Amino acid sequence: MGVALTDDHSWVVSAAGPAIGICPDCGRRSRSRHGWSNRSLQDLPVQGKPVTVKLLLSRWRCAHQKCERQTFTDRLPTVASPYARRTTRVAEIVGLLGHSAGGRPGERLMQRLGMPVSDDTILRQLKRDAAVTHCTSEIRVVGIDDWSWRRATRYGTIMVDLERRSVVDILDDRNVDS
Repeated sequence: MGVALTDDHSWVVSAAGPAIGICPDCGRRSRSRHGWSNRSLQDLPVQGKPVTVKLLLSRWRCAHQKCERQTFTDRLPTVASPYARRTTRVAEIVGLLGHSAGGRPGERLMQRLGMPVSDDTILRQLKRDAAVTHCTSEIRVVGIDDWSWRRATRYGTIMVDLERRSVVDILDDRNVDS
């Protein structure tokens, strides 16, 4: 594991994954390394400087012959979800700021905080959070708002449970049928 300050005054934290892989499908351990993959994640800034976490992760072969997944990469659920470009800590902040400020104001605020993300990324994070949220009881008070994805051509609609302060759904249009 190493930490370095780069020429552009940003921090880079590097680390390697575990020595044994566990197949996400069948749960068997594997010592048969298939190769390596590099992964870069945006993390929270330190002293106003951006931080990039660079991970060297192993690709493994599954030892079970009947397993459908032949190769897999190390999973780091506490650090980041699969295919994510940001750590879970940054993704959580993006979701919170997107929920409270919206797309473009959230983008400007994230830029000032040293975590540059686009307004589209903020809206995608809101959509992801809405898909994960499971509502166990009925919604009594709902807030509905629409906005323009593209001026005068494409619109979207957001539905929010105002009592729980959580996003219920984000629709790609503003039709009544949706």
